[in-house]
Amino acid sequence: MSHEADDAYAHSPVPQGITVPGWRVGLIVASFSIGLPDFLNGSHNALALGFSGAVIAAVIAGLILCVGGSMTAIVSVRTRLSTYLLVRRSFGTGGAALINTVIALIHFCWFGVNASFFGEAMVEAAKANGLPGNFTAFVILGSVLMMGSTVIGFRALDRLALVAVPVLAAILLAVVVMTLQTHGFVTAADPNPPEPMTLGIAISALIGAYMLAVATMPDLSRFTRTRRGAIASMALSFPIATPLMMTAAAIPALATHETSVMKLVTAYGFGTPVLFLLLLPTWTINALNLYSSSLSLGSTFPKVRQWVFTVAGGVIGTILALMGILEAFIPFVLFLGLIIPPIAAIYVIDAWTRYRTADAAESLLGLPRFDWRAIATWGISVVVGVLGAYKGWTLTTVPALDATIVAAAIYGVLLKARRTRSAA
Repeated sequence: MSHEADDAYAHSPVPQGITVPGWRVGLIVASFSIGLPDFLNGSHNALALGFSGAVIAAVIAGLILCVGGSMTAIVSVRTRLSTYLLVRRSFGTGGAALINTVIALIHFCWFGVNASFFGEAMVEAAKANGLPGNFTAFVILGSVLMMGSTVIGFRALDRLALVAVPVLAAILLAVVVMTLQTHGFVTAADPNPPEPMTLGIAISALIGAYMLAVATMPDLSRFTRTRRGAIASMALSFPIATPLMMTAAAIPALATHETSVMKLVTAYGFGTPVLFLLLLPTWTINALNLYSSSLSLGSTFPKVRQWVFTVAGGVIGTILALMGILEAFIPFVLFLGLIIPPIAAIYVIDAWTRYRTADAAESLLGLPRFDWRAIATWGISVVVGVLGAYKGWTLTTVPALDATIVAAAIYGVLLKARRTRSAA
């Protein structure tokens, strides 16, 4: 499942001969739940809901993500197609360009989030050593290094990613242990949390944080050997990793009322080397963000060189970081939970209805420019999700789930109407 293999089958089904067991994919997916953005998300949830509320939100979100991931994974195992190709046959060639551009912009936003973490870690390291630290300068420096390594194709980043996740997990565990030893186990919510939220909004924010991974799961899971293995890979990841990560974030956040793991590392005297270790996941994840976005845009605009998209994404992400995207993190992930799930719902429904018996390669031929049923469904479901999140007009109390259910219902009705007209 290297980048080279991914590129080789970007426009065609993956051969059965290069597939892998489901547990390998499960470990990769589980690693997505261990990161600095996840700590920030869990901290805000805990401060708003208390320990038990945050854990309940994480368990429910993990189960929903597992179900959603299983659906997209099964589709990819059946078809061996990438996310881009699944979206293309559902939304049309022009519609896929629209969706790919949206996904690329989301990657740019995530670049800004992680660049902010890089700058924050460098500022804390400078303070710990009595040196002046400028957040803007550090963000720009980190972004340039991340862009450069992605453009050059820094192969060591793949190996670095294997080390970064366990290192970060060890640091977070140390923070939890120090918190329990210093402050004890605190479970009460903050009376004035930085981001007040209900249980439904917290669940929606958690879903939004991981939904990009669920929607683009076919890029990984199409390499899974069997459907059973695809389901097992999801069961081994989200339902376990998400609650564990949120618990690790909730304990120090409730005891110290601090949402920054960098400041906690400094306060507990772990030293500058640990702060530098926190830079590893931000670097590797941002290289992946730029790589993935450049692939999406490269498929959409093949005449433009891939490095142009990499640099453009880095510049846009840097600007977002300097504009303070980290301060709007919860609204950001909440919005992701509204716009991404309907995309996955549409291509999953298509796989089980229109293309259920179709040959995967042949189903990509003769596609329309735009499939307005899919585009209209996506637009309407996003509006419903926004009304649920910001106006309280909700079906399930979880806006991300509202958007998914509405998308499935509308698209199902439109497909049935199409079949009826065709029969007539």
